[in-house]
Amino acid sequence: MRLFTFIAAGCLALVGVAAQADTVSGLYQVREPIEGQGSEARAQATAKALDTLVLRLTGDPKAPQSPALANLRKDPQQIINQVGTEAGPPESVLVEFDPGSTERALRQAGLALWGSNRPSILGWWLNENVDGSSLVGDGQAAAEPLRRAAQHRGLPLRLPLADLQEQLVANAKQLEGKDPGPLREASERYGANALLAVHAQEADGKWQGKWQLWLGDQREQGNAEGADQAALADAVLLAVSNRLAPRYVSRPGAGSELQVQVQGMNLQRYAQLGQVLEPYGARLRMAEGGTLTYAVTGNRDQLRAQLSLAKLQELPAEPTAVTPAPSAPSEPGATPPPAPPKPFDGLRFRW
Repeated sequence: MRLFTFIAAGCLALVGVAAQADTVSGLYQVREPIEGQGSEARAQATAKALDTLVLRLTGDPKAPQSPALANLRKDPQQIINQVGTEAGPPESVLVEFDPGSTERALRQAGLALWGSNRPSILGWWLNENVDGSSLVGDGQAAAEPLRRAAQHRGLPLRLPLADLQEQLVANAKQLEGKDPGPLREASERYGANALLAVHAQEADGKWQGKWQLWLGDQREQGNAEGADQAALADAVLLAVSNRLAPRYVSRPGAGSELQVQVQGMNLQRYAQLGQVLEPYGARLRMAEGGTLTYAVTGNRDQLRAQLSLAKLQELPAEPTAVTPAPSAPSEPGATPPPAPPKPFDGLRFRW
């Protein structure tokens, strides 16, 4: 009864939790420019939208051309709910894919998928050209290409206010340096999971950018270029997506059967945890007070990375109970002492 009550009440909290989770909205809605005129150009844009979606959901640059998706590429309409057109410039198709049909098709093709719960990224982006340099801040016109690129690549991007203090910290030297300390300190008030530092420069009619990404103690870096600021932003965020995805994707049939125990639960956290564990086929096995135990299928390291996004802290393994020394022989017919309970051998976390 306690388990049923917990589940039923938790479902009522889903609406309130969704706004708090690091989830990507519009994950199955893709915009692609129409290059040319007529139905053929529209069909090509729709096919490109499918490639973009596959990249969003897998983070694997090779996935769109997987032989297992050949039939889907020939007829993408089987997973499309609606195709519309948006006036330009540039004129674009707006393709709404069906989430259930899409996920089934990709899993049947043996592709690893990345759920909608993704690390929030705070972007420190410095543009530099002949007119000078400027830090892109939330609310500026220069932020719009970054937001479009983040949506296109399926990443939850946040931008700083770019006030005077932040402009002094996020200079070119700091954004290209290996020490994220000053940026981390300036980023604390935004509560993001990851930091992205980009120094973008215009040269010879093109934009080039050096980027670094910090997620915890792990650092990624690279270079990108584009014909304009929008193209550069898209190239940078595509590269970031490709680096992040392997930490969180869940391959069909991969991994092993695991148990996960989470302490400090309440109704709101129950709904949030359900979203985080959804890609791992979580089954609730036990609810005891504020502690829930799930059975999941997945990779331990990927599961740890996913739970860290929900601000969960891993606990050490449960200590093994000490077996008491054997006592003197008891009288015939006496009940033997109960065996000590086995320690929980799965992953343990707390809020």
